[in-house]
Amino acid sequence: MGLNFKLPLHALASLRRMPAATFWLQASACAVVGWTLLHQAAIAPPQPPDESATDSPSALEADAAGRTDGGDGAAPLGVVATAGDTRARATTAVQLAAAPSLADAKLALSTIDVIVTRNDTLDRIFRRLKLSLADLASLRSLPGVRASLDSLRPGESLHFTHRDGQIFGLERRLNESQTLKVSRDDGGLRADVLQNPLEMRTRTVRGVIDTSLFEAVEAAGAHDQTAVALADIFGWDIDFVLDVRPGDAFVVTYQEIWRDGAYVKDGPIEAAEFVNQGREFRAVRYTDPDGGSHYYTPDGRSLQKAFLRAPVEFTRVSSRFNSARLHPILNLIRAHKGVDYAAPIGTPVHAAGDGRIRFAGWKGGYGNVVEIEHTRSIVTVYGHLSRFAHGTHVGTHVTQGTVIAYVGMTGLATGPHLHYEYRVDGVFKNPQTVALAAAAPIDARWREDFLSRSSPLLASLELPGPMLVSR
Repeated sequence: MGLNFKLPLHALASLRRMPAATFWLQASACAVVGWTLLHQAAIAPPQPPDESATDSPSALEADAAGRTDGGDGAAPLGVVATAGDTRARATTAVQLAAAPSLADAKLALSTIDVIVTRNDTLDRIFRRLKLSLADLASLRSLPGVRASLDSLRPGESLHFTHRDGQIFGLERRLNESQTLKVSRDDGGLRADVLQNPLEMRTRTVRGVIDTSLFEAVEAAGAHDQTAVALADIFGWDIDFVLDVRPGDAFVVTYQEIWRDGAYVKDGPIEAAEFVNQGREFRAVRYTDPDGGSHYYTPDGRSLQKAFLRAPVEFTRVSSRFNSARLHPILNLIRAHKGVDYAAPIGTPVHAAGDGRIRFAGWKGGYGNVVEIEHTRSIVTVYGHLSRFAHGTHVGTHVTQGTVIAYVGMTGLATGPHLHYEYRVDGVFKNPQTVALAAAAPIDARWREDFLSRSSPLLASLELPGPMLVSR
């Protein structure tokens, strides 16, 4: 669509008589006005013909008189509707008819992946991300969902789908085989627990230690979980910090966990052998009819002892049991009646065995100390603690492995460490060498079942294979 823009002849004649500067100024103004009119004409939408308007006398008379029936699209009484009014009403009607549906809303969704941090709650996460708190309330009211959302674990991932803060989806992996999935449909939010079937694959690896157990296990094709589990199984008989030597060997049969064709992690060790400085140790895992899983020797004796050899994950032994040690602070020769395990401040300290706490508080050079009374007149002592764990009170019964306190350097201490003592009838014993009582053997009722099920697992340790050495 174009415009013909012409100046009258008398205007052109006047322009010729004007000075040059004035002429060009007014010519420029005319050009701007002309360009503006052309631009508006170009962007204006084409006008659809008004199908209701005709050249018939009746139509003209109706328009002139104005409609009074109050029907849709009617102009007010005595006012003639213009084409612009009609277009505006038509556009509004189209917009109302095309209000966005749930499917349309999902086309503009945003996703957020959140890594849960310490002390995070779902309420804090929703507020931080400016998500709808009304949707959070709806989520928590869904059957069985509240418990699955209230126990967040630091380090886990949450996947949100939303539109302007309104929740359309939430996914959280509950465990290796289950995923909580929240979605929105026309009825609102709904939650489902999806099952992720796991595949267990049995694998046997073997290796020889050159520098460390972890490097040897990795070189054999397993992962850190298996190295830690191997040390836990034989930890009552072997000190994996002090006793392991180059040339020590191992064979491990364990489960690998796979999901949807992808490796997830190493599962439990089913059978293992470790040769330490020429001494051979073997273990097999057995799950009894009551559902308890433990490790035993091939003849059914429990590998677990009544006491932990070291009740803390330590970096080194900073001071051994010694009847004539020069005290680093007092500068006196006096007996060191325990073992000092160096570890960072805050490292958890575990109860060495089942028992009852008989003292928890401050005691002279020990600083913060816990004393646990066990059976057979055995007492264990844990000194120089930074703080006590929740629930550590006099009279409380604890089980082996329970966290009772945390490493510190209170009292007469030159650095962070745990001072650990083991007393029998009031006599101090060396915690590193004292003979530890074994736990109960396999129940006689289950012995035949144990032997039949453990036999093929132990046989897997004999299968030929390369002994991989870590370098």
